[in-house]
Amino acid sequence: MADFVETSNTKTAVRELAAPIADVTTFSSIVEGVIATNPWGCTAYTSGDVPQAPVTKTREAYTAYVMYEDDDANNVGQIAARAETVAGFSTCITELLADAELTAAMGGDPYRDFEAERYSASLRCHDPNGEIYTVTFGRDQVRISSYSDDAICAVIEAWADTVPALA
Repeated sequence: MADFVETSNTKTAVRELAAPIADVTTFSSIVEGVIATNPWGCTAYTSGDVPQAPVTKTREAYTAYVMYEDDDANNVGQIAARAETVAGFSTCITELLADAELTAAMGGDPYRDFEAERYSASLRCHDPNGEIYTVTFGRDQVRISSYSDDAICAVIEAWADTVPALA
């Protein structure tokens, strides 16, 4: 029987943020800024005869929590809303907060729990050296995965040092 032979050595690096990213607008501007300005010098490539952009968003998710509080300031309910886009996220929150029938059914006044919100977006990146790696932004951390060249991590770390929200 044949043995498995290691063919690559991929790595993962994580930067835990000192404070969560403040809000979905700040989060989205960081992610969209990477796509628009390509600060890591990624390059376009072809996969299966299909041209690929240097940096591509492959996944995103946004979760909001609407809490319901009675007149005695007791928590009487909560709803989590998850959307795959910032626009969907914002619409869900607006609709939940404005839904009078839901408010009556929950038995309390709704409010948005900003601190509990979660945001995530993954970017597929093509390094000039040919490696394809992933950078995943979360509200509390940034993760670089599936890379082998330490220079990739160094470039992203140097960039992250210039973004105050990623301290």
